[in-house]
Amino acid sequence: MAGEPEPQQTKNHEEEVTFEVQEFAKNDHEGLICSSKSIPEYLTRVSWLLLLLISLSIFVLMLATLVQVSRIRGCPQRSTSDQQGSSSSDSSLEKVQQQLNQINVSLAGLCRPCPWEWELFQGSCYLFSRTLGSWEASVASCQNLGAHLVIVNSFEEQQFLKYLHIRKNELTWIGLSDHRHEGSWHWVDGTSLGLSFWKDGEPNNDGDEDCVELLEDKWNDRRCTAKNFWICEKPSAPCPGH
Repeated sequence: MAGEPEPQQTKNHEEEVTFEVQEFAKNDHEGLICSSKSIPEYLTRVSWLLLLLISLSIFVLMLATLVQVSRIRGCPQRSTSDQQGSSSSDSSLEKVQQQLNQINVSLAGLCRPCPWEWELFQGSCYLFSRTLGSWEASVASCQNLGAHLVIVNSFEEQQFLKYLHIRKNELTWIGLSDHRHEGSWHWVDGTSLGLSFWKDGEPNNDGDEDCVELLEDKWNDRRCTAKNFWICEKPSAPCPGH
């Protein structure tokens, strides 16, 4: 019949439809297989990444622990080295102190508590003048030397001055006078006379004698304008270590 399809064409059409369905199913199945394969691979990569991070964290923690332990172990060593350094410093200081002591001893041996040409006695220095002058000029001369006209405070000092006087064998001014108040004897530092060594019959104020000179081992009053030698006195200088 003209209006009905031919059986062969219908069969071919059914085969084409069946083939397309099979191809679609096949492609869809392969897509599912690919998708199912990609999931485990993704999970595997994530697992490796997590494992790497964990390993790295453990490494960092171990490194920090090792550093801390090394610091703790290093502390006693530093303390020991500090103690050794401190001992070394103490030893050096002791050596320096010993050297300074030796220097002081040497300086003490070389030290002159009195200037040249001055005589030392009981902590004071004495100078016998080489020129003559009045009592006032003698006072001024000693002051210019940072000293004063001699003041006698003891029997021992008087004996020492006698020794100087014998050596020079000259009349010598000492720092005693009554020129401010007649009969009131005072030393040049303002102190009043206590211990004295007057010659017999002195002081007699014969001819307005207001100043005192050393005559051998005794004292004599004399006019202050007379020309005598004189003795200056000043404290001795301390030596190192004294």
